[in-house]
Amino acid sequence: MHPLLIAVALCFGACAGPLLVRAAYRLSVPPGEPWRRACPAGHPLAPHPKGWLGPGRCADCAAAIGGPGPTADDGANDAAVGGPGYGTSPLRLAAVTAACCAALAAAVGARPELVVWLLAVPVVVLLATVDLAVQRLPDVLTLPLALGVVAGLGIASLFDAADGDLGRALLGGAVLSGVYFVLFLINPLGMGFGDVKLAITIGVALGWYGWDALVLGTFVGFLLAAGYGGALVIARRAGRGTTVAFGPFMAAGALAALIVAGLAS
Repeated sequence: MHPLLIAVALCFGACAGPLLVRAAYRLSVPPGEPWRRACPAGHPLAPHPKGWLGPGRCADCAAAIGGPGPTADDGANDAAVGGPGYGTSPLRLAAVTAACCAALAAAVGARPELVVWLLAVPVVVLLATVDLAVQRLPDVLTLPLALGVVAGLGIASLFDAADGDLGRALLGGAVLSGVYFVLFLINPLGMGFGDVKLAITIGVALGWYGWDALVLGTFVGFLLAAGYGGALVIARRAGRGTTVAFGPFMAAGALAALIVAGLAS
């Protein structure tokens, strides 16, 4: 165990999580629609990057109602009562991101690939948040994420302390995305093309550690999705034809496999 490393990773995740609120709000639109450019009250959001990073608080809305400045309150609740807040709770995103980062640091330890995993976590959490909201994994996130992970592992492979294989990682990304692409062709309603693109990143990350990790992460993802879907059917909140966001389960399966692989190596 590396207590200091875990603490640093935890703090990184806790700081990065709340910065995702605005991006999650702006990207959570149905396919074919432009990204949101204004808060729920219609006030325009600031240009890049300020309008994309930070908690979901609108200064114009706060000024209009005579309220205080930005706080860490749940933006979704504020928006519901006409307040200046909007989007997902920053505390929820902070907790999820921090927990994932800390778990990876505890499992992987002081290896160069840990930097890649920690930098990827906020993007994956953002993708999962958007997918849960509108069942969509935007290309603006999935494709740069894949390129970033490949580049990061390429740099990590230059260090002797690295515990993985770059060639196998690239092959893993090709294999897993190919499998998901076949599933997409068979049942496009049950498997989105965004899932295929996310599979590139997951395949590369898990392939870095080996084929066992790739199989485990894929299996856990499908198992979690099946369990969730079954629970919805039992609770009569969904039917046989109901589709669910698969990206979060892919991410959860990958996280579990990375932790297992990190602990085993």
